[in-house]
Amino acid sequence: MNLLTLSLTLIFVLIPLVLSKTLRLGLEKDTVIATVRSIIQLLIIGYVLQFVFDSESYLFIFLMVTLMIVAATQNARKKGAKIRGITWKVAVTLVFVEVLTQSILLGFGITPPEAQYIISISGMVIGNSMVLAILFLNRFTAEVEANEDQTELILSLGGTPKQAIHTQLISSIKASMIPTIESQKTVGLVQLPGMMSGQIIAGADPVLAVQFQLLILFLLLTTAAVTSVLLGFLSYPTLFNERMQMLK
Repeated sequence: MNLLTLSLTLIFVLIPLVLSKTLRLGLEKDTVIATVRSIIQLLIIGYVLQFVFDSESYLFIFLMVTLMIVAATQNARKKGAKIRGITWKVAVTLVFVEVLTQSILLGFGITPPEAQYIISISGMVIGNSMVLAILFLNRFTAEVEANEDQTELILSLGGTPKQAIHTQLISSIKASMIPTIESQKTVGLVQLPGMMSGQIIAGADPVLAVQFQLLILFLLLTTAAVTSVLLGFLSYPTLFNERMQMLK
């Protein structure tokens, strides 16, 4: 692909712009901003990754992963603004998921300790964890607000905060995990995942591409479960005070 063919792909940006304008959706500005930001960010990260790969420095790998976690934390925390200390809770969750997955990958020799593997896989893991955190926080805050009377009733009858919030917590964890589980049920039938498609387009052996894609799918399944459960159990205690009363 050269610059001319790449520029022609902007047709796929014009189509939603025209639809938004025609139907008065009001999404033209956001679409343009998203397009410009994606171009700038991807070009910058492309040069940065080239430098990191060439340097083969673990310090730069660490800095890249740290940058990903910081950016993901800042984005996800917005959905849990009503939860005290949500920033550090999201950060701890992302760090734990990253350490867990990389420890298994590197510890068992599944992937080599090289920049292109660590950074690429970390990006997918952290990005997915961020989306799961957003889904969980969005659902959890809505569940808590909708069932506030029920929670207070359980507390007034002598129930603990964990008992009072259990239904909302479990419901939110399940809701945030379902998209990941359901997408894996139809992978290969309804869709060819991005990593696999990219490798095939680049000329890789389709069977080898499938093997790497299975690795990512299994990673994302763990990411979904650990992110939702850990963030949930870190979040719910801060909804109550030391007298086991629900905070307003």
